[in-house]
Amino acid sequence: MTRLGILGGTFDPPHIAHLVMADQARSQLNLSRVLVVLAGQPPHKLGRPVTPIEHRLAMTQLAIADDPSLALSRVEVDRPGPHYTVDTLAELRAARPEDDLYLLIGSDSLRDLMAWRDPARIVAQARLAVMRRPDAEPDMRALEVALPGISARVEWVDAPWLDISSSDIQRRVRAGLSIRHLVPTTVERYIVEHGLYRA
Repeated sequence: MTRLGILGGTFDPPHIAHLVMADQARSQLNLSRVLVVLAGQPPHKLGRPVTPIEHRLAMTQLAIADDPSLALSRVEVDRPGPHYTVDTLAELRAARPEDDLYLLIGSDSLRDLMAWRDPARIVAQARLAVMRRPDAEPDMRALEVALPGISARVEWVDAPWLDISSSDIQRRVRAGLSIRHLVPTTVERYIVEHGLYRA
């Protein structure tokens, strides 16, 4: 049975914290590969400006190009949105029925899991590989009451907390500040060459 990690996100732009999260989960949970699932039309960002998909696809491909354990997935890009995690997992599960799926999330996402669409079905389809965030401690007792058995489906990943966000990188670009070492060099070059995130 193949252990497959799933790291979803808007990746606008992809940054170093995304790569660290994927690598730490892969090594600690003995994952064969991590699928980087680019959100085509994230439901929680409807009405907010999102960089066109072709730029986010190109940047994400550049970000993972030198790591053979990471693979870009178009599972959401190639179907109409909005896209929900539970539907994405169902599609991946149908395509890979023998694989053991691990959804990579932060502890803030685990804390807020009951606000996601069909959380019980999410937990049924994938184990949750969770990276702790210092400002987001989930109430596991309450989650266990709401979703019996969830504790057995959670795998904690010991990853360094890097306070890097795509929105802050966008802000830095608009302000003319350096983003060196916050994103891979190839992504930084792409942002400059295509004039992304400028005011």
